[in-house]
Amino acid sequence: NSKLAEKIGIFQGTFFNYVVGLFFSVVFLLFSKETFPSTFSSFSTIPFLAYLGGLLGVITIVISNYMTPRISSFYLTLFIFIGQLFMGIVIDYITLGKASTGKVIGGILVLIGLAYNLIVDKNDTTCDESEILKA
Repeated sequence: NSKLAEKIGIFQGTFFNYVVGLFFSVVFLLFSKETFPSTFSSFSTIPFLAYLGGLLGVITIVISNYMTPRISSFYLTLFIFIGQLFMGIVIDYITLGKASTGKVIGGILVLIGLAYNLIVDKNDTTCDESEILKA
């Protein structure tokens, strides 16, 4: 995704990511035992919030395409994990009316660890080969 976004642009890369995903989703659907709904009336029975997953996916890919060349894959993975964790907490709160205290505390601890690691990396100075050989 990131390489495609670098070549043609962030939004165009995201667009083609989803076009290719749609194509293969249709191919897999055709070869699966599932059938495509004969009417679109069944879509109206699905809660509106269920469709927001597609929007959140697009937002995630756009941000990911933007951030990937700018930060390490380690930090990108942590940011995605933290985002999914807190979004899961929000969804649980909206749908179930409660949030897990343990997940909130765990997410905050991961965030604190990430912030600490970012500060350490920022303050870390580089050294030359002779300094490494002395150690």
